[in-house]
Amino acid sequence: MKLVEWLKPGIKVKRWIALGAMGILFIVFAAVEFFNKRVINSNYMSFYAFLIISGIIILYISVTQGIRSVMALVNKGYLNVSLDSDKLENLIYEKRLLVKGPKIVAIGGGTGLSTMLRGLKYYTSNITAIVTVGDDGGGSGTLREELGMLPPGDIRNCILALADTEPLMEDLLQYRFKDGNLKNQSFGNLFLAAMDGVSNNFEEAVQKMSSVLAVTGRVLPVTLDDMVLKAKLKNGNVIEGESNIPKQVAEQNSKISRLFIEPENAQALKEAVEAIREADAVILGPGSLYTSVIPNLLVKDISKALKDTNALKIYVSNIMTQEGETDDYGVAEHIQAVFKHGGTGIIDYVATNTESISDEIKQKYLEENAKQVKIDEKKINSLNVKIAEGDFVTIKNGWLRHDPDKLAKFLIEIIMDKKLLYDKKKIIEYFYLYQRLKENKKSKE
Repeated sequence: MKLVEWLKPGIKVKRWIALGAMGILFIVFAAVEFFNKRVINSNYMSFYAFLIISGIIILYISVTQGIRSVMALVNKGYLNVSLDSDKLENLIYEKRLLVKGPKIVAIGGGTGLSTMLRGLKYYTSNITAIVTVGDDGGGSGTLREELGMLPPGDIRNCILALADTEPLMEDLLQYRFKDGNLKNQSFGNLFLAAMDGVSNNFEEAVQKMSSVLAVTGRVLPVTLDDMVLKAKLKNGNVIEGESNIPKQVAEQNSKISRLFIEPENAQALKEAVEAIREADAVILGPGSLYTSVIPNLLVKDISKALKDTNALKIYVSNIMTQEGETDDYGVAEHIQAVFKHGGTGIIDYVATNTESISDEIKQKYLEENAKQVKIDEKKINSLNVKIAEGDFVTIKNGWLRHDPDKLAKFLIEIIMDKKLLYDKKKIIEYFYLYQRLKENKKSKE
């Protein structure tokens, strides 16, 4: 991996130039818009000021980091480094694995999907993340309402999860403003909003941001239509808006009967459908069942592609129930909900956690009206779904979270064992490369 670091300055020079051009574009765009409209309005002025300040910050970072990359290239010691054959061999094998690795499609949203992507990118570069665009809360909801764009939050998290970027840049994109009209708004959301403003559509904006941040694989919104999520409760009431559904379920004490979207015939991205059909494996989740996973399945072309594909289909089950969505649900009930909205046969394996949870953690979740998701093997098997058990959770800040490295390793092993085993040529090549990658990962640690 030291060789990768040796090569990075030369690779990054072009990236910093592209980023600097983006900063200049922000400044020019704000100036042109201001002089064209000549409107003195607090909201407009805040937006123009944001663009100019953002452009200056981006330009500053690109210039300083670009200079450092150039200096690294001309530094005498750098140029005198000899290429170690072992390091070069490791790099070649790692790159070969990433390029020839399994074609994986990950479908979902929220923090669960981005967490899993952070681990998967070290095993294959053939990743397509299909992300829900039903979010209407928080900063994403505000931008959606005021600018008429698709919600950027989940997309931003997935881009950053797959990006090869400097810690400073990630901190900048995840920064949330603390005061003023931009309070609680993420800089990354605003960055993507500005990119959307200078692009033909949201998909192009996502592609441009992914290019700037050197993303491994692709991040795709499930649809470019203005998708609104709605839920019919068992008491007959209909709730509109992703952020309102869990709240109203809890307040009305009535579970979700079914979800639906408007427009009903929202069109899936062609690239997303093609990725599912060509995949070696499709992973649903992890994430909130009714507000992150299922909304993608309500786009008809996505659920149809899942039925038609020959890919191995894995559902990553949640560890704990979620108030207002999956109260008292077991793993089987999660699967039944997926089948109800996306059709039967779209899950082959369900990934369940076997690591024991301490009584202290369980009690903490009980205070939040949540408890451990039960695993009823007979009920799951009756749904024609196989169980894949593993330890892939960790405790972070006192809460259970999926561990990106453990989960990625667990899923890759399932894919190799259950899917690639039947392609002798692929399994021999992947097995050899996979062993190499594990050795490289250990050496980095």
